[in-house]
Amino acid sequence: MTDRHPRGRAPGSDPRSVLVVVDLQVDFLPGGALAVPGGHEVLGLCNRAAATFRNVVLTQDWHPPGHASFASSHSGRVPFETIDLPYGPQVLWPDHCVEDTPGARFSAHVDVPHAQLIIRKGVHKGIDSYSTFYEADRTTPTGLSGYLRDKGIDTVYLAGLATDFCVAWSAVDAARHGFATHVVDDCCRAIDLDGSLAKAWADMTAAGVRQVRLDDLAV
Repeated sequence: MTDRHPRGRAPGSDPRSVLVVVDLQVDFLPGGALAVPGGHEVLGLCNRAAATFRNVVLTQDWHPPGHASFASSHSGRVPFETIDLPYGPQVLWPDHCVEDTPGARFSAHVDVPHAQLIIRKGVHKGIDSYSTFYEADRTTPTGLSGYLRDKGIDTVYLAGLATDFCVAWSAVDAARHGFATHVVDDCCRAIDLDGSLAKAWADMTAAGVRQVRLDDLAV
């Protein structure tokens, strides 16, 4: 995949590029119900990255109570077990990012006032959603792809939480839809559950996703 941004020009200044900032929510930060190790470290970094982009989208896990991905919804199950649901294997998580609760809110340290859209995912009680483009059944869209196409965007950068789940699934789907796709690696942190981080990068690399750093976004 080639990089069409000319040398000396910040990628975010291109109206055809977008930064998707993934799930910077209280429950994914230290002290939250499903804290990503080091998750708080990316807050300032993501703010810095977003400040360089004309187009920014924020995403937000937004689960109804009793969601199918919660271990508490399955008798005798505990968090981080994997079960089979009608759409495939599902890791069971602690209850997290329940709609309209403090844990589902964006961190107070998120400072992206020019974000143009918030995409909520995992809103269907029986289907989880890691990707910001599709629910986990791989057929139910969030609407993000159509929004980006209508805006004339062809290049997607991703940052946020967690690298090996929501960021990676989103990156693979973005590439699958023909967007030139980049993950700003130092603006992400991972859960790394049973080798999930290595698998995520293998999947992203196979899909043509590029790994970049925050410094690559500046001129």
